[in-house]
Amino acid sequence: MNVGIVGIGNMGFSIAGRLRELGWPLAVRDIDPKREADARTIGAHVCADAADVGVRSDCVIVCVVDAAQTDAVLFGERGAAGALAAGAAVMLCPTIAPDDTERFADALEARGIACLDAPMSGGPARARDGSMSLMLACADAVFARHRGLVEAMSSQVFRVGTNPGDGARTKLVNNLLAGINLAGACEVMALAERLGLDGARTLAVIEQSSGQSWIASDRLRRALAGDFAPRAHTTLLAKDTRLAIEAARTAGFDAVLGAQAAAQFARACEHGFEALDDASLLAWFRHGAVPR
Repeated sequence: MNVGIVGIGNMGFSIAGRLRELGWPLAVRDIDPKREADARTIGAHVCADAADVGVRSDCVIVCVVDAAQTDAVLFGERGAAGALAAGAAVMLCPTIAPDDTERFADALEARGIACLDAPMSGGPARARDGSMSLMLACADAVFARHRGLVEAMSSQVFRVGTNPGDGARTKLVNNLLAGINLAGACEVMALAERLGLDGARTLAVIEQSSGQSWIASDRLRRALAGDFAPRAHTTLLAKDTRLAIEAARTAGFDAVLGAQAAAQFARACEHGFEALDDASLLAWFRHGAVPR
């Protein structure tokens, strides 16, 4: 099977590296020439646009940021959907609203193209080693046809339903909890420091105690060392938590803690933390000011 990836940022490039290491033929496209140059070094074919990726692929993995970018790379000028053959497939990996996922799936189905709703979680390192989580919603026949690719991408595949949109819903629930956990962890670490405690020692205690969370352990070690280089930009978790709160409101659910976390990520972005790692929320809670 020939595979394409549109969007080879942190996650997309990690997936590309894994698939190439396993011998999959790969065509890629990104708006960043450096990313494309990096892709050449691992043996991927760099395409001129998303349509070229579609021509060369049996399945196109979309790894862009949001619904607007997804719409553009699939259905915009020189989009992939218009170039894919009937019977091909698109795997949607961005965190987007369920309504958008359903809309894209319907538009693809009208063209005879299958849709795998497959949001991912775990970060670039786990995408590279194949241990990230994939929350997969698609028809059983579509999964059977693309099972080899899905399982090459991840050893942690969760079939959450057969209807596209359920993967997106699962991802929003997961990311809202991730946002709550990270916001809470950053707040209590800032509190620990204000109380005169050593941050690293306090985190070591938390990691072996009832306050432990995966995202705190993953983010805060480097944050405490002053490393806010973006592995996952603050803007992404701000977007994801906002989408989750919107989905909750649509369902008539008042997500009180989630709304508080979402507000903190939004405020951090408004005050200059948007391009930093999402663990920069620690700096926001420490100072409430833009880092210089």
